[in-house]
Formats: sequence, C-alpha cells, structure tokens
Amino acid sequence: MAFDKELLVALEAAGKASKLIRKEYESFAAVPDAPVDISTHVDKASQELILNILHAAYPNDALCAEESVAGFDGVPKSGKRTWVVDPIDGTRGFAKKVGQFSVMIGLLVDGEAVVGVVAEPAQDRTTYAQRGNGCYCAVGDETLTRCRVSKRAPGALVMTQSWAKPGQPSKASEAIKPAKVIETYSGGVKLAQVARGDADVYANTYENFYDWDICAGHVLVVEAGGTVTDLAGRPIVYQAADFSQRKGLLATNGPAHAEVIKKLAGG
Repeated sequence: MAFDKELLVALEAAGKASKLIRKEYESFAAVPDAPVDISTHVDKASQELILNILHAAYPNDALCAEESVAGFDGVPKSGKRTWVVDPIDGTRGFAKKVGQFSVMIGLLVDGEAVVGVVAEPAQDRTTYAQRGNGCYCAVGDETLTRCRVSKRAPGALVMTQSWAKPGQPSKASEAIKPAKVIETYSGGVKLAQVARGDADVYANTYENFYDWDICAGHVLVVEAGGTVTDLAGRPIVYQAADFSQRKGLLATNGPAHAEVIKKLAGG
C-alpha cells in the first residue's frame, strides 16, 4: 500500500513547524547549561501546529506525541493508524543554539512504521521516506537526492551518538571501537545520518526512551537499505502502554549489523 498522501501531509506539517522553529530560534536566548529534560514554549508551539495539520487531514487517526498540548485530550494515542510526533527532538541542541535538533513525524499502521520525516530546521534539510518507495533528502530548494546507506565495512565504521563527557567514551563506542565518532543531540538526526550514509551505526543504549524518539527515523534507515532492530537483533515493537522502548535500538548500514550486536553484547 502506498502512503503518498500521508507523506505529503507529514512533509507539509514538518515544513511549517520548521519555519516556526527557525523564526523562534533567531531570537531565542541560548541556555548553555540546558538540562537533558529541558522543554521550551517552542516545543509546544511546534507540536500544536503539527497535530492540527495531521488531525485536520486524518481526523480518525490516533496521535502520539511527546508534549502535552490542550485540545487533543479526546484523541486516542494509539490505534490501527497512529501518527508519532516529536516536535523538537534534541531540545538541548535547540536551547544551546548549536543547531543539533530535528522535527520528527512518523506514521504507524498496524504497529509498523510506514512514513517518516526528519526535518532539520537549522540546516533547512529534510530527510524522508515511505515504505517501499525509498528514502530521499532535500536541502533548501535543491534537487532531491536518493539516500542510500554506506558500504563501509565493520573495520572502518563511522558511529553517531549523543554527546559524551569529555575524556569519557560512551560504552557503545568502547564496545564497537569505530574508526570515527560523530556526536549530536538529536536521535532523528542520528538516524538520518545512517540513512544518508554519513554514519554507519547508531546504537541507542538508553534504558528507556520513547516511540517518538525513533519512529520517523526508523523508516528512513530501512528505506535507504539499512537495518533497524533492538540491541538483541529483534524487531522494534511500538505502542507499549506507556509508549516506552526498553530494549534499545540499533541502526546500521546492514553488513555491520551482526558484528555490532556481538560487540555490544560483549562478544
């Protein structure tokens, strides 16, 4: 089944949210020591805009989103068709004004991620995909480019991860021993990097995160030819009662997947 209309609606919502965020970003006073759980008025404004667009186009679909926004209390958060939204993924990157954040809009149908849009407002870049139709990237008004994962071998991997403390490599990087490490605040950006071939592996080893942290980016990697599983190599399962993900996530270019799983498990 094609999801052309759904993708266009998601792109419209992400585009309008990106425009709003860029405008706010210009005047936002940086918070150098922004905490991990920071949320801003821009997160809520972005989410309200996105949900209004999605709900107007698909009033019977469920809406699952990170922020609490008035006006959608009567809309179910899970169902056969569920939109999964993170209005600003990597809010620390927004608050610190380092440009490392994204807008994430995904669609689950029968629990499977079928549409994904990851927009990076600061870079005016959008990476998107729908099931069975490939992954694409657009920067500003430039021509679309088809995204494909890298072909780098396990011994020369580029790993993307969250920022580690200076002098303290992450457990994942110590286990995988990549040739290079890229650091960014946004999970959406990390997954888009794997889809575009900028990175080869992203291992989310947090004990708990949520559907909206990965749903949109999941589709990008798969449609670009990569592999996405939990840390044990099993399929990602969405729509837990609290929308949590407790088994981690591993996104790779494919050839490196089994070896990375083994290394993360201590093998």
